[in-house]
Amino acid sequence: FRRVFKAIGARDDAFLSVLTRKQTGREMPDGCCHTDCVERPLSRALGALGALVGAHPWPFLLVPLVLSGALGTGFMFLSKNEDNNIERQFTPVGGPAKSERRFVQTHFPTDDAQRFSAERLTTEGTFASFIAVAPAGSDSLLTRAAFAELLALDAAVRALNATGPAAPQRSYDALCARNNGTCSSPNPLLSAVQGNPERIDMLLPALTFPLFQGRVFLGPFLGGVALGRGAGPARPVRKAKALRLFYFLQEDEASQRASELWLQAFLERIPGILETLNLSSIQVAYFTSLSRQEEFEKNTKGVIPLFSITYFLTIFFSIISCARVDCVRTKVWVATFGVVSSGLSVVSSFGLLLFCGVPFVITASNAPFLILGVGVDDMFIMVSCWQQTRVNDDVEKRMSKTYEEAAVSVTITTLTDVLSFYIGIATSFKSVQSFCLYTGTAFIFCYIYNLTFLGAVLALNGRREESNRHWLTYMKVKQESEDAQGCPYNACCVGGFFDKSTGVEIEHPMNGFFRKHYGPFLMHNWTKAFVVLLYLVYLGSSIYGCTQVKEGIDLRNLATDNSYIIPYYDWEKEYFSEYGPRVMVIVTESIPYWNSSVRADLENCLETLENSSYVEKNFSESWLRIYETLAKNMSLNINDHTIFINNLTLLFTVNPASKWDINISGTEIPASRFFIQTVNVSSAVDEKNLLNQLRGLAEDCRVPLMVYHPAFIYFDQYLVIIQNTIQNVAIATGAMLLISLLLIPNPLCSLWVTFAIASVIVGVTGFMAYWDVSLDSISMINLVICIGFSVDFSAHISYSFVASKKSEVNDKAVEALYHLGYPVLQGALSTLLGVAMLSSATSYIFRTFFKIMFLVILFGAVHGLIFIPVFLTFFGFCGRQALEQTPPVILDKDCP
Repeated sequence: FRRVFKAIGARDDAFLSVLTRKQTGREMPDGCCHTDCVERPLSRALGALGALVGAHPWPFLLVPLVLSGALGTGFMFLSKNEDNNIERQFTPVGGPAKSERRFVQTHFPTDDAQRFSAERLTTEGTFASFIAVAPAGSDSLLTRAAFAELLALDAAVRALNATGPAAPQRSYDALCARNNGTCSSPNPLLSAVQGNPERIDMLLPALTFPLFQGRVFLGPFLGGVALGRGAGPARPVRKAKALRLFYFLQEDEASQRASELWLQAFLERIPGILETLNLSSIQVAYFTSLSRQEEFEKNTKGVIPLFSITYFLTIFFSIISCARVDCVRTKVWVATFGVVSSGLSVVSSFGLLLFCGVPFVITASNAPFLILGVGVDDMFIMVSCWQQTRVNDDVEKRMSKTYEEAAVSVTITTLTDVLSFYIGIATSFKSVQSFCLYTGTAFIFCYIYNLTFLGAVLALNGRREESNRHWLTYMKVKQESEDAQGCPYNACCVGGFFDKSTGVEIEHPMNGFFRKHYGPFLMHNWTKAFVVLLYLVYLGSSIYGCTQVKEGIDLRNLATDNSYIIPYYDWEKEYFSEYGPRVMVIVTESIPYWNSSVRADLENCLETLENSSYVEKNFSESWLRIYETLAKNMSLNINDHTIFINNLTLLFTVNPASKWDINISGTEIPASRFFIQTVNVSSAVDEKNLLNQLRGLAEDCRVPLMVYHPAFIYFDQYLVIIQNTIQNVAIATGAMLLISLLLIPNPLCSLWVTFAIASVIVGVTGFMAYWDVSLDSISMINLVICIGFSVDFSAHISYSFVASKKSEVNDKAVEALYHLGYPVLQGALSTLLGVAMLSSATSYIFRTFFKIMFLVILFGAVHGLIFIPVFLTFFGFCGRQALEQTPPVILDKDCP
């Protein structure tokens, strides 16, 4: 039986363990349970793979190179598969506002060439815009000088022509959105001065806000307003700090392309125009409906140089941390090719997915930084385990031992990482789906290449060590120091030293530090007490931070810090946040408006909406109220169906805009709409509360109502962001627990690994609030990362703790730290180095990635090196060595 077990690679102690269990009738002594039915076969299989790689390294080295070269051609399809549309990627799939928009577009079609109305747009619109602000030293731009410059700017914009196949010399006047044959006014005040800046002096005494001339709503056009005393909703204006201009263009199918070309011409020429105008009485920021998308797409170009720098920094760090004074035992080439292995995995995985037509979103650009750190982390683990093998054993045996010890730990962390990312694909945000798919696939290739390509490099390096050759010149060197030759000679020409008492490589100073100093220090009772106290402080701070996290993505953050749109967003928030979206209230079914009780119900619904804390009732617009007043004045009995329908033409004569708000089909009205004006929607919390409040009130109404505004497309993220995050974290954590139970041969240790996941996620989420990071689709990506990375360090330490053959829990913890403390520290530092360059990025997306990755790695390493080793000692864990402590059962009196 011994020979049979040896033939399949089993250890003698495993054989005795089986016999012990069969004779004693129990699984483990001291009440412990042994769950290594998956781990041990996996370890043996990986050991066999290691031996195979050690015996035949060249195929395992060359095949990944050829495969990467072949799959790398998939990058030719990058531009074809790139999809950075902000609405598609950063708003939830199937969001309610998207179906609401389809309903509005179906029942209330727009006609920008004939009857344009900005408040009736079902989309953001196609437009260019300016915000003009009074310069420093001036508290108002309602002056002749300011309006003279505004009129000059307006004339320059109207003179712009778009050129191109779709727009041969098309001017603004040819493309502008029109109402009754006239281009829509960029600003009511600019129209009121009629091209003469001196008229502002005559206009100012009669200027009221927010209603001008009793009917024009100035909320979107005039900001930073100081009002005088007055009664009613409109009060006299004393001064205004900011003024906004809108140049809307036609966006119907026939004119859309020409309008886009005009906007592109606007963006190209407006900096020069502003310089030529030499404005002194106003400061100007500009924006177009194309700006946000174009600026967002520039983010990818800015991160490419950072990845190049990071790649070489990681190689340098890996070489330094793996280098030895011994010119034979140093692992310079292993460290270098460990980084190359990570790069190959990125090339192969991205190329494969691009071949398959998977959309590539800018968020996936973070993946190479992540893979680089993880791949190097696995390399450190493998190097550490190689150094624990006996030097005098042949390469095949050393590789087998290395894979048995390292590959299982690496397999655990890879499975958890891959699962966490693939589970993230189920989210409602396409940007997260793309990132998770690309990164999860890259992790699979990274794992395969580490076991093949990197393993082959390690085997070839082992052959060099076996023949005692210099790492650079590959010439054989002496193994005994020669004092007569001096230190430089011994350092360069003598090597191959090892500990002859143990037969393994000489202990690395950092491993010695963890064994002799750090481990024993951490195991002191007073140190443990301090660690527990430290953890309670950490947990309390994290839980409090979780209650302070903000939700939602600020669209301003999709541009780089130096973008021209940043001042526009800043001034918009500062001067124009008092009045929010003008929301449509839509009756979605055909109801008998001629029934007085139905009209009463509808009026009650509108009043309920107007009584919301986010609505100003004085600025509502209702065609039905106007019609009822008109009928009362004309003594019309609109309670009669025929009279109600036939006299709607009178309403359209008095208020022509009402024609656009009533969808008439024969003698029925399938849908109609009203408008309410929101106020004080200045933060993400306000946007969330506004959406929930208005939709809740509409749903409770006795009349079938729906509320809609184009901005609701983005507000919908608040409805699913927390739900999606919790769902992904919960499912992934459960999957992590299952993997840990299968691969870590102790269920209580598996529970501790799961505990580490929850603890790190709570910590990262809580400290996001302290670092001014909101919970949005971008940070949700990083919380998915948390699941994988919070497992990595704790799983390495827990697995090593269980595998230890020491009898005392303190000794087991010290041994785990001795074997894996330095690799875990190396892995943490290499991953931080991998993302450190992102801290200098000018894009919020990449800076947020750095911030959360920094928190993940920091808290993960602290759990792996401080909290988990201490907590593991509190419950008297047992490992597989407990079997060996049981006296062997004598099967036969003649058998020793």
